[in-house]
Amino acid sequence: MELNPEQRAAVRHLDGPLLVLAGAGSGKTGVITRKIAWLIRECGYRPRQLLAVTFTNKAAREMRERVGRLLSDRPPRGLRISTFHALGLEILREAHSRLGYRPGFSIFDAHDSLHQIGELLRKQRLSLDPETARWRIGAWKNDGIEPETALAGAETPRDVACAQLYAAYQAQLHAYNALDFDDLILQPVRLFESSPEVLEQWRERIRYLLVDEYQDTNPAQYRLIRLLAGPLGNFTVVGDDDQSIYTWRGARPENLARLAEDYPRLTVIKLEQNYRCTGRILKAANTLIAHNPHLFEKRLWSRLGQGEPLRVMACRDPEHEAERVVSEILHRRFQSRARDGDFAILYRGNHQSRPFEKVLREHRIPYHVSGGTSFFDTTEVKDLVAYLRLLVNPDDDRAFLRCVNTPRREIGAATLEKLAAWAGRRGIGLLAACFEAGLSEQLAERQRRRLETFADWITEHADRARRGDPVAVFRELVESIDYADWLESRAATPEEAGRRRENVEELFDWMEKTARSMEGNVGLEDLVGRMSLLDILDRQDEREGGDRVHLMTLHAAKGLEFPHVFIVGMEEGLLPHRSAIESGDLTEERRLAYVGITRARQSLTFSYASRRKVGGEWIETEPSRFLEELPEEELVREGGHGDERPAEEKKARGKAHLANLREILQGR
Repeated sequence: MELNPEQRAAVRHLDGPLLVLAGAGSGKTGVITRKIAWLIRECGYRPRQLLAVTFTNKAAREMRERVGRLLSDRPPRGLRISTFHALGLEILREAHSRLGYRPGFSIFDAHDSLHQIGELLRKQRLSLDPETARWRIGAWKNDGIEPETALAGAETPRDVACAQLYAAYQAQLHAYNALDFDDLILQPVRLFESSPEVLEQWRERIRYLLVDEYQDTNPAQYRLIRLLAGPLGNFTVVGDDDQSIYTWRGARPENLARLAEDYPRLTVIKLEQNYRCTGRILKAANTLIAHNPHLFEKRLWSRLGQGEPLRVMACRDPEHEAERVVSEILHRRFQSRARDGDFAILYRGNHQSRPFEKVLREHRIPYHVSGGTSFFDTTEVKDLVAYLRLLVNPDDDRAFLRCVNTPRREIGAATLEKLAAWAGRRGIGLLAACFEAGLSEQLAERQRRRLETFADWITEHADRARRGDPVAVFRELVESIDYADWLESRAATPEEAGRRRENVEELFDWMEKTARSMEGNVGLEDLVGRMSLLDILDRQDEREGGDRVHLMTLHAAKGLEFPHVFIVGMEEGLLPHRSAIESGDLTEERRLAYVGITRARQSLTFSYASRRKVGGEWIETEPSRFLEELPEEELVREGGHGDERPAEEKKARGKAHLANLREILQGR
């Protein structure tokens, strides 16, 4: 890739902090990776002195591969390219004791957190919704707010109850020697702010910092980066406020502007040349996003030619919309020999995929829906990960309860309730309570012995895993409980049992490959930590990739590109979403439409339905106001009163192309 003048300036800038405003398709990943290579090759930095941070494992992996190709003659050993959460985990692994955590702490996923909050709500007899409470606690953590501060700032009885729940939840996590996902950012910030010597060690270690997708940082992530960067600000951050679509999960695009306040010497370089889209697509994107207020002004341009007009298809209902879109896919596939994987159907909500799936199946067109059940969310993998967590952290009561009767060990709910009550009185974990002599006063001897036998067995395998090959020990553990037979007995069909066994083998394969890829002695703690941070959607797409039509939400499409894109459901209440209309703030919804538009390389089609079912009732819908904000001269409207296609084209698309394309389908 030959750098343009702005990209070259961004790569070679070293005089103070740098913000690169990188428009969609402007080559930002190439700039970051080339800058890493330039810092190592030309500026004398050692790989271990650099840190590049991004948001997903997929992005980190792509960055790592690109840097590896650029430095193929001198592999950059020790270079850190990671997600924010992986960085937080690394910081905490080294200095957990300063925050009162023991080695082998667990990381609670969303299900674990929700369960824990639900239990606390039941104990405290609070009428809060668990999901809402979990979201509120996560929002506090993303904003870098501790429980005491949340309580001090609470203004309503509901806020007070939430803040008290937050404090109880954190206390319970600490008792379980556990952190949740948001703690992987908040706790390192706490550590650095309370232990200046630890912060100084990290600043000595990291001499230059690069951060991708900076518009998606939340306040806690901003504080973490600022602490690491220090007052000199040896960093390059890359972002685009027009592509900030995650404020609902804590992102603050204003962090881009805040940089200029915190670092007066900040240099700003704009990347406005787009290498992805045709001129008409970019004109539509620029015209739409111009309706938003801007932190920084920029306008994308391209040398890829004007391209074909954008199409707007008016449809009767969602079924008709799906038929029209699939018909267009068939036509393009026949006309230009496009591959199935060249097409993407993007929508605001997952529920919109169903009619498209139905029509694609009818035409035997392979497709993939992003956001299905992930590998690490399957029952069998969650079972085995619970065993791993318990081996690493004996205080992980959630893992204990999942393992103790998987497979069945004739330890009933009443026994577990008495064990939990005893553990609560003693202030210890469930596994430790199994060894307590006083437990014999609470349980029959037979039940107490079963618990002790299980606890002995777990402890023995944990000791063996620490002394020997952890993957081999874990494989022996799984074989000793006849887990494969357990899966078979619970599967509805032999095919389902086979799929579940394959998932178990894939877990072992992943553990072995990961252990080989990590430097030094690898323990179960390291493997469980890596597992907790895997990006679910990235892994799902890896396993189910291939030449298929892509169906996904506009949020999931960020960072991707496709030759042919359909943005469907362009209606008031869908895009923009009803909640945004009610709030009166459409800026993020407009940015979401902008992201969708800039995924398209060659062709872009919008569609909307005149009516949809809501709550079982048909309602009339209105076309999205965003369609009116597009440049009318670049649109061709199809269907309804404004259909501008020539009669010959309508006839061709309506009859001839389907007949010809059926021949292709039959020969697939």
